Amino acid sequence: MSGILKREWNYEHTIKACFIGYIVQAIVNNFAPLLFLVFQSSYDIPLSRITLLITFNFCIQLCVDFLSAGFIDKIGYRAAMILAHILSACGLISLAVLPEILPDPFIGLLLAVMIYAVGGGLLEVLVSPVVEACPTDNKETAMSLLHSFYCWGNVGVVLLSSLYFAAFGTEKWQILAVLWAIIPILNGIFFTKVPIYSLLEEGEKGMSLGDLAKSKTFWLIMLLMLCAGASEQAVSQWASTFAEAELHIPKTAGDLAGPMFFAILMGASRAFYGKYGEKINLDKFMRTSIISCIVSYLLISLSPFPALSFLGFGLCGFSVGILWPGSFSLASQIMPKGGTMLFAMLALAGDLGCSSGPTFVGMVSSATGGGLQKGILTAVIFPAAMLVGCGILTLAPARKRILNQIKDKNRRQ
Repeated sequence: MSGILKREWNYEHTIKACFIGYIVQAIVNNFAPLLFLVFQSSYDIPLSRITLLITFNFCIQLCVDFLSAGFIDKIGYRAAMILAHILSACGLISLAVLPEILPDPFIGLLLAVMIYAVGGGLLEVLVSPVVEACPTDNKETAMSLLHSFYCWGNVGVVLLSSLYFAAFGTEKWQILAVLWAIIPILNGIFFTKVPIYSLLEEGEKGMSLGDLAKSKTFWLIMLLMLCAGASEQAVSQWASTFAEAELHIPKTAGDLAGPMFFAILMGASRAFYGKYGEKINLDKFMRTSIISCIVSYLLISLSPFPALSFLGFGLCGFSVGILWPGSFSLASQIMPKGGTMLFAMLALAGDLGCSSGPTFVGMVSSATGGGLQKGILTAVIFPAAMLVGCGILTLAPARKRILNQIKDKNRRQ
């Protein structure tokens, strides 16, 4: 017992806490959408208003991405991480409580979403740099494995919530919301114990937004992040609709089959690189994945067989897995003094991509009257642009210098 009480907390515990942090973000982003029809029937709220909750959540997280860098540096990473978990838990609990006690249930839902969206936005900015700062041997693999936990969290929320509703009914969803809140509460306590490392050497100061904006490489990396988010969500957000419309399966099965199929394979891709990444060149793996992503877009949009097109969704999930964490790793290599501001801007660009990708597909599909296939075919510009951007980045002087340093290190080993 005394050995347990005198536990030595190290960076491995920090990384595990960050893994759970991404599960928390998956909970706050994916739990409420499972209840939209419940909100509609229970509170007599039009579905058009309920869907605004997604937009509101997204806008709040974008604002947090943009504004959080200075705030985080002032209060410190530990305090900010604990605050993120407190807000996430309070938001989930408020989701169960506020609509029941306020005169307008929709206002209660909006307030709850606002609370947990701030928590989720902070996690988006915080988790990656905390892992990046840990003294790991291979930061690229740690980053990829980290981001796989968002996928597993997404799958877990959908699957476990569905099992709960099947066993106890949707009328008891408030209890489940409180149960989900236990995870951020416990992980917030975990973050009071684990060590938090600094991205910069003592006395060093991270780059300001003005410093970053002057760098052409920074804007290229921002383009990569935007394309990574767009390439992922342009297909992911429409997987359920495609399963229902083209495969003619019931909505509940479509909700499970489409998004979960995509998320499982995306998580598998990130876990694969997290395990074997030390033996794999990140640049080559990213370019191969982008080419595979382009192939998946063509398979989805041009195949005459709906079942084969659906397999394209799975191929896309596996292909895009490395794009987001890989872009983070490239940014950290090229701009090691970017600090919190760099990670905040990367999160902002990625979230903009996550919004613009599915919106672009929907607009093109609607304008052409050709269904989702035409929208997804046109959206191939996102992975294509990312492939060009990766090629240019490899030729950038800063990137070439980093690659030479890695080669020298490998030769010495």
